Amino acid sequence: MHISPNDLPTREVYKLITGLVVPRPIAWVSSISPDGQPNLAPFSFFNAVCSRPPTLLFCPGVRGVDVAPKDTYNNVKATGEFVVNIVTENLLDAMNITATELPSEINEFELAGLTPAPSTLVKPPLLVESPVNFECRVSNIVPVGDGGKGSAWVVLGEIVYLHIDDSILDENYHVNTRALAPVGRLAGPNYATIGEILSFLRPPSQVPPRQP
Repeated sequence: MHISPNDLPTREVYKLITGLVVPRPIAWVSSISPDGQPNLAPFSFFNAVCSRPPTLLFCPGVRGVDVAPKDTYNNVKATGEFVVNIVTENLLDAMNITATELPSEINEFELAGLTPAPSTLVKPPLLVESPVNFECRVSNIVPVGDGGKGSAWVVLGEIVYLHIDDSILDENYHVNTRALAPVGRLAGPNYATIGEILSFLRPPSQVPPRQP
């Protein structure tokens, strides 16, 4: 099958992207409004960008129900701060509760029975139950699309503080992926766990080193 995205409705294009770009890591983003209302929501359009400066990105899209910006986007745009919490297997049910589109006055931490705690350098709370919390400050927000259905923003955030549970990290800063037990997003209602881990050594570089 050969497809031009321009020939399909936005919903069908979304189904193809989310079914083919898999598994996707999940950013469970905690944010706070200017008047202090906390928010917690998952985003599977999420990844790492670079390590200098240490940077993550996630992409909040417009809400499907009313094509309005999501609370997370409004919060990070207004405050310039957020926390990315990693979703693990034991937190999947709670994460799914917080994926619900809710009025902005609803506290998702309370709704899902989760525990917020003060962050070290940013105002949004971190999620106690998650073994990894990235405190981030917004470095850039890039709009993508015309603001209509299917549009989104790429939010780039510099990691300014990092919390990692001792049970998943050794003294050489190597992460034990099995102990972390992260969850990946597939299409529709489907998620993936780690399963089999395959190891491949990368061939050595063929590019001459840069001369001083």
